[in-house]
Amino acid sequence: MTMKMAILSRSPRAYSTRRLREAALARGHKVKVLNTLRFAMGLEQGKPDLFWRNKELSHYDAVIPRIGASITMFGTAVVRQFEQMGVFTLNSSTAISVSRDKLRSTQILSRHNIGIPPTAFVRDRASVLGAIERVGGAPVIIKLLEGTQGIGVILADTVKVAEAIIETLQSAKQNVLIQKFVSESRGRDMRAFVVGDRVVAAMRRVAVGEEFRSNVHRGGRAEAVNIDPIYERTAIHAAQIMGLRVAGVDMLETKDGPSILEVNSSPGLEGIEAATKIDVAGAIMEHLEEQVLFPELDLRQRLTLKSGYGVAEFAVTSDSELCGRTLKESGLRERDVQVLSITRGSVTIPNPRGDREILLSDVVLCFGKHLTLKGLIPAEDRRPRKKKKKTAESNGGAS
Repeated sequence: MTMKMAILSRSPRAYSTRRLREAALARGHKVKVLNTLRFAMGLEQGKPDLFWRNKELSHYDAVIPRIGASITMFGTAVVRQFEQMGVFTLNSSTAISVSRDKLRSTQILSRHNIGIPPTAFVRDRASVLGAIERVGGAPVIIKLLEGTQGIGVILADTVKVAEAIIETLQSAKQNVLIQKFVSESRGRDMRAFVVGDRVVAAMRRVAVGEEFRSNVHRGGRAEAVNIDPIYERTAIHAAQIMGLRVAGVDMLETKDGPSILEVNSSPGLEGIEAATKIDVAGAIMEHLEEQVLFPELDLRQRLTLKSGYGVAEFAVTSDSELCGRTLKESGLRERDVQVLSITRGSVTIPNPRGDREILLSDVVLCFGKHLTLKGLIPAEDRRPRKKKKKTAESNGGAS
């Protein structure tokens, strides 16, 4: 099935825009690159509408937003208007807005069991020194909330220098974050490119000379990397927390494991495709097709139609025969059981490969014979629940 899609971009000749357009055309879709700033919105009761160059926009099946930081507010409003009109957007307006705001995104990530550098945000000049001490003292990284591509990221070697920089920026009405400087990661970080619920490519970025910022736009060198499973899970988890279907997740490699620097909603393709030789644009297009062309199915209802078969979901316990074994080693397929997904924390791994290890507390969703599935479910989950004794509350009040 052919789709009609729009790429929202102010730079039709930019590498990422060109690659996405080429990938769409190669798969037989119709695609147009539309300048985000040329849109106008019509808001009437029951009829949200969009106009481009003063003409009513024709119907589109999907939209790929490439919203630059300088037009975040208007750009996300355009994406939101597409959403109100029922058009699928690869990344939602809310997810783009949240990920673009460094403070808000760090606040959201801090609620979860995911590594982030100790960070502080202050406005009162008298609170600056205490904030620096709370993140571990100098040296510290000072970040503008709206900076991109390494712009507005400053390394302050001493407390005095940090205080002077923060005071200067605040006097210019700039909001800043104070972040711990991770010395072992100086001048290098890792970017994992997440599409859907998998990392399709990963690269390590290394700064040149004394530069501490590893961004390719700052002259950094990019090299392909075989991403460690814990970094892969962290990247997927971070993208899912932000609500992004496509994201570039930047991480520091610290002695304590991955530490999230940023989750980018419009990651560039040039650096990572050049470093890894992976068709990232094609992977994005494949995911878009899956989301738009195939309607969601009530999986449990459809799979339980076959007599004697069904779906079971259970948490893996320490005494489970699956714990610590790969799917291939488990022999489930030989017993006519298919593992549909593994949920690990907030990360869901669909259609896991045979070399995927099943860990303690994983939640496994399986389809197979009822008798086989019953033997896999932990004993405590199979026991009938005891009826609770009536309490004063259940009786409607104290006696």
